[in-house]
Amino acid sequence: MNFPLNAVRELVSAVRKDGRPVVRLTCADYGTEWVVAADVYPVDEISGQPKSAGPYVFGTAHEARRFVESSLVALQLLGCEVA
Repeated sequence: MNFPLNAVRELVSAVRKDGRPVVRLTCADYGTEWVVAADVYPVDEISGQPKSAGPYVFGTAHEARRFVESSLVALQLLGCEVA
């Protein structure tokens, strides 16, 4: 799973298992730092919203990209579909 460095600026990756959402990762460039956040499903039973993980803050696009790629590979090994 390799994507160009400039694609990290507005990356959104949806992960599914058995057709249902599992995780939605987003990565954004804030100038001096890169921020990765995740919405984790299933949704919270009280609020009806997905649970949040992060934000995870990185100093460079390379670090953010490595984190996202590692996360996506781990989810694929667990049988999830990455889009």
